[in-house]
Amino acid sequence: MDEPEDKPSPPRRLELQIKLDESMAQGVYSNLVMVQHGESEFVLDFMFLQPGRKEARVGARVILGPRQAKRLMGALGDNVNRYEKRFGPIPVSAAIDEDGVVH
Repeated sequence: MDEPEDKPSPPRRLELQIKLDESMAQGVYSNLVMVQHGESEFVLDFMFLQPGRKEARVGARVILGPRQAKRLMGALGDNVNRYEKRFGPIPVSAAIDEDGVVH
């Protein structure tokens, strides 16, 4: 008689309830991002640089582990691709400098 095979069960889909308070729902506008990393985390500083000014104000800092940073990179890439299929190519004239600042 054959014994049943031990097959791993498929991962259960987690239903997550997300709560967003009113002040957070307003969001933070950013036209400049600085990315830094160490061995165990990535730090993203989202800033607003006003035209004609030489000082940018950090509006939000997000700290991610390496796995989450890579997942974010994939999710952002997927969303940019979907955006461009719907609305057309996004022109890019920005550059990333040696300090990891996206202009």
